[in-house]
Amino acid sequence: MTKQTPASIPSVKEASALKERGLTCPNCGCHHFFVVYTRAAAGKKVMRRRECRHCGRRITTYEQAL
Repeated sequence: MTKQTPASIPSVKEASALKERGLTCPNCGCHHFFVVYTRAAAGKKVMRRRECRHCGRRITTYEQAL
């Protein structure tokens, strides 16, 4: 088993930044959404309407493959 050195262990600030990836509800801060509907948008984008599972607020996302 390899022992981790202090340089390879992320700091508290870096670890909290990793947790904040993805969508966050602007109303309640929840990270759990379900997709209400999906449709093609301009170009190769996809528009998705998502709803927060906690408070019900809806947000629109435009996604594009990399």
